[in-house]
Amino acid sequence: MTLTRRHLLAASTAALALAALPAAALSTAQAQAHVEGLIAEINRIIASGESEAAMIRDFGALFDRYADVPTIARYTLGVDARAASAAQLRDFTTAFRNYIAAKYGRRFREFIGGRVEMVTARPVPNGIEVETRAVLQGKAPFRVDWHVSDASGRVAFFNIIIDGVNMLLSERTEIQAMLDQRGGSLDRLTHDLAG
Repeated sequence: MTLTRRHLLAASTAALALAALPAAALSTAQAQAHVEGLIAEINRIIASGESEAAMIRDFGALFDRYADVPTIARYTLGVDARAASAAQLRDFTTAFRNYIAAKYGRRFREFIGGRVEMVTARPVPNGIEVETRAVLQGKAPFRVDWHVSDASGRVAFFNIIIDGVNMLLSERTEIQAMLDQRGGSLDRLTHDLAG
């Protein structure tokens, strides 16, 4: 068979199409391993006996390593994120990270003397949902779901649902209310969150 210009064009088009296909999607095993690592770190922190300030600092570091902080921060801003400059988004993301680390760090203090157990993992529309169970002293066990994705270029969780309370939705509602209280000023909100 003689290669013609048409054959070469078809072959190069096919090669480009193959190269444009996305890489293999995140597997449930990868997502589960990510959350298992996170749970081991949470259990270590809550068993450490550290002060609240030290625990919150440690939870902030965990948030950086295991969460997709920029995606979570942008989501909480909603449409206001589109109007923000790159510098405003960067500053808000940093302030939001500190705010959320303190808030959820205090919540995870409730786990002292308890443990978090792995249950299962399954695909959901935007990634993998990893179901865990929190077993706390003197309380009925409750479910904690972690939504994990690699859309940011690394494996990271982008949502937590604690006993039916969706972090993304509740934080978006709260951040929007805080923004409204400041007349829509993202700079004022960032300043106050960084406080």
